[in-house]
Amino acid sequence: MPKYGPPLDSLVRCPWSHRSALEINYHDTEWGRPCFDTQKLFEYLILDTFQAGISWRIILQKREGFRAAFYNFSAQAMAAMSDHELEFLLQNPAIIRNRLKVWAARKNARVFLEVEEKNPGGFAHLIWKHVKGIPIVNTYTDQTQVPAKTIVSEALSKELNKTGFSFFGPVTAYAFMQAAGLVNDHLVTCHCHPANIVA
Repeated sequence: MPKYGPPLDSLVRCPWSHRSALEINYHDTEWGRPCFDTQKLFEYLILDTFQAGISWRIILQKREGFRAAFYNFSAQAMAAMSDHELEFLLQNPAIIRNRLKVWAARKNARVFLEVEEKNPGGFAHLIWKHVKGIPIVNTYTDQTQVPAKTIVSEALSKELNKTGFSFFGPVTAYAFMQAAGLVNDHLVTCHCHPANIVA
């Protein structure tokens, strides 16, 4: 495992991560790190579709609630959820209680399983081919330079929507790309930027 710079209390991070310990941990251990693990990619897919129009901080705060409600993000279990279970979730304050998004979660689980079954390389290949299997590493110096969407996220959104996924517009697609490490948007001053990794 590579080491990321100096001791923890002196690490330089992206400004958005400073608001809470939860965000710092997510920033340091997940965001921007290439992910090819099917289970984790599905979790990011579900969480990012719920994020649409909502702060990522809120999603992180409710992550354990989502995990409990959605069978630890088991696509198989979510795909089999009944209408009654989905209705029950609308009373669950531990998650985002948006009817369309809750119903879309089951639909997206079913589409995800179809992709896994019918596509060589499964979902991971479907998304990673948009960056030719290699993370896009940006060199932004200020948070305001980080885009909300890109040509690549628009193409990814278009394909996933055509495949049958819901709540996956270009902005959501870009947030997903950042979470899953298809793109690395850590600022160049951040200890997580590849240029600052100590081998």
